[in-house]
Order: sequence, then structure tokens, then C-alpha cells
Amino acid sequence: MKVLFQLVFPFILGPLFWLAFIGLAALLIGTLGLSLLWLPALFAAALACIFAAETALPYQRDWNRSRADRSRDAVHAIVNEAMAALSLAAIPQAAAFRPYTSLWPDRWPFALQLLMAIVVADFGITLVHWLSHRWPWLWRLHCVHHSVTRLYGLNGLMKHPLHQVVEALAGVAPLLLLGMPIDVAAVLAYAIAIQLLLQHANLDLRLGVLRQVFAWAPLHRFHHIRYGVSGDVNFGLFFTFWDRHLLGTAFDGNGYRLASDDLGIGARPDYPAGYVAQLIEPFRCGAIEAPTPALPAGLRGRR
Repeated sequence: MKVLFQLVFPFILGPLFWLAFIGLAALLIGTLGLSLLWLPALFAAALACIFAAETALPYQRDWNRSRADRSRDAVHAIVNEAMAALSLAAIPQAAAFRPYTSLWPDRWPFALQLLMAIVVADFGITLVHWLSHRWPWLWRLHCVHHSVTRLYGLNGLMKHPLHQVVEALAGVAPLLLLGMPIDVAAVLAYAIAIQLLLQHANLDLRLGVLRQVFAWAPLHRFHHIRYGVSGDVNFGLFFTFWDRHLLGTAFDGNGYRLASDDLGIGARPDYPAGYVAQLIEPFRCGAIEAPTPALPAGLRGRR
């Protein structure tokens, strides 16, 4: 049984987790019409499942041990998810200011509406993410997310609140102009949180052909390497085709096993670790940057 678990579980965990939690939300909210209050409960269950899976199938076992960062990451997650939830209240007001009839395809099945919303939001969020590595003022906000030296589920929700606002506006504004209803918006926000868990989880997943589709942890980890612009890869939130076919930033370091020494901001090894300090840091002047570490031989020539 243990051998079967080790052979099969790494291949099925990603798609099973994604389809189960996002599919269940679509069923409960979109098909059965249940209250949006089910979504926080579903997300709590997803978080518990990720933590359990990280214990059973870790990519790096030492990444499961807190480095006095778990409470900070929890605060980041609570604040940012609360902001996302509160922003849903603005959707009816946005609709009131729209000077035309809704163009939203509300006759489509809910799952298809959600998929369309995910693709559109993914494009906007990915574009802002890419720009965040090119525009200094955005990078200063985005640095908070890149300061981690271990990757586990909560890291995906660790963002400067202002950067989250910019990303969210880029992803959701086109959908609001189309007239996206609040139930689709709520499940979309929940789906983004689920994807961020899978994208940063300390899981030793095997993607197979799904490497060509989903931007899950085995690919996204290389976005967090500390070797300067070598980490400017794999920007996609949900899908890999933006990197492969639009940005030209796809990278698959399959075979290179990342460790803590590979992660973080190479030019800022002293980046503040506390929550409040991380909120303030983008607005400080005069930070001294260290030389960017050299790319390890194992990563050279893989792109």
C-alpha cells in the first residue's frame, strides 16, 4: 500500500485537489445556489488538506518547519483574503454605474462561466506579475512575496496588500465591465486562493503532461530562485500557456531539486521578516543591495 501511495499519489494529488475543491464550490454556489458563506469553510478544509499532504509528500521536509514565519504568513493570508472578500461588496455598486446592459453570458452553465472568468483573470494577473519584475515601483511591492526562503501552502497568500489590489484590478476589471455576477466573482476569488495553495505548496508532485497546462508548484518554484533575472520565469497564475506562447518566459528545471539556499531575493538577503516591516519596506529609501549570487551550474543552460 505504501509503495502504491508513493507511485500514484504524486500524479493524482494536483488534479484531484484542484477539481475537488473548485468543482465543489461551483456545484454548491453555482448549481445548488447555496450561500457564499460556504466558501470560507471550503477554503479552511483545503488548507487543512494541503498541510496534511505536505506532511505526507513533502518536496523538502525542512520546509515544513516554521522559521518564525508561520504567524507572519498567516497574518498576510488573513488580511489579503479578508480584502478579497470585502471587495465583493463593491460588485453591485460597479454594476449600477455601468451605462449599458450586461454582456455577461449568464445563460451558460455556471462551470463554463467560471472557466471563462478564470482565463480572463489569469491573463490580467499574469501580465501585472510580469510587469512587476520590470517596473521598479511594482517590484518594490512584489518583493514581499519573493522574500521567502521556504515554500509551502501559505506563501501564495503572502503579498503586500497594495500589490494584491493592483493584480486584482487587472484581473477582475474586464470581467466587471462585462457584468460578472457576484456568485461567479466569489467563486473566482476562492479559485485563485486554491490555485495559490497548489502553486506554492511543499508537495513533491509529478505533473506529467499537465506541465504543459497548469502552473503548479513543480514549475512555479523556479520563479522564486534568488539569482536575479534568472527567476523571471513562469509568471502564469493558473496556466502555463501565457509563458509558453505570449511572454516567452516558460522554464522547466525538471531534474534540479531546489533547496532553501536557492530561494529569496539574492540582492536583498537582509529583507525584513516581520509583517509590519514588510508593509513599510517598499516605501523606504536607501536600501543597499548585495551582488546577485551566481546561477548554480545545475540550472545553467536548462532554459
